[in-house]
Amino acid sequence: MEALDTNAIKMIVHHLKDLMDEQRDHLLELDRAIGDGDLGLTMTKAFAAADEEASAWEEQLPGKLLMKLGMTIARSAPSTMGTLLATGFMRGGKAVGDARAIDTDLLARFFRAFVEGIIERGKTKPGNKTVVDALYPAAESLEKSAASGCDLKVALEAAAQAADDGREAAKGMESQHGKAAIFRRQTIGIEDPGAYVGALILQGFFEAVP
Repeated sequence: MEALDTNAIKMIVHHLKDLMDEQRDHLLELDRAIGDGDLGLTMTKAFAAADEEASAWEEQLPGKLLMKLGMTIARSAPSTMGTLLATGFMRGGKAVGDARAIDTDLLARFFRAFVEGIIERGKTKPGNKTVVDALYPAAESLEKSAASGCDLKVALEAAAQAADDGREAAKGMESQHGKAAIFRRQTIGIEDPGAYVGALILQGFFEAVP
């Protein structure tokens, strides 16, 4: 596939919903270790609402759909992670603009705006053991792929791997935000639930694109 139209975005969102449903209990378990213990519920609620919104969407501009999905997530899952992901989708959709399809270059712009939005809203940065540690390397990977003219599917495969590598690297970091920050050094070696969600998002994009 050379570019993502609104139908492709709908397929991705539906697959993300399925992934979050499948991972619900694991996300709850991860979040109980160093967080509030409700991340699995938050993510299933957020992407169920996003999937419902996407399926009803009749406009043809994917950027507008992505912005609408961000608003839907903000409304349906007003938790810390819900708010951060909502910001990411809204900022990313705005970066796509009025394009009728998202090619590799535009997808790189989407994820760059997505992660920068989260960094700004969450007042964080790479290395703080958050969702950013999966999303930031994925955005960098997509930018490299766009610069070299990679096919969209190939670019997404590399980005999904970069996100998963970032998720793995985050295990060795010390939490700096939220409830997990109370434990500081005790979080070193523990899977970060936010980084796990970030890797799932890239996995969902990659797997849903034919």
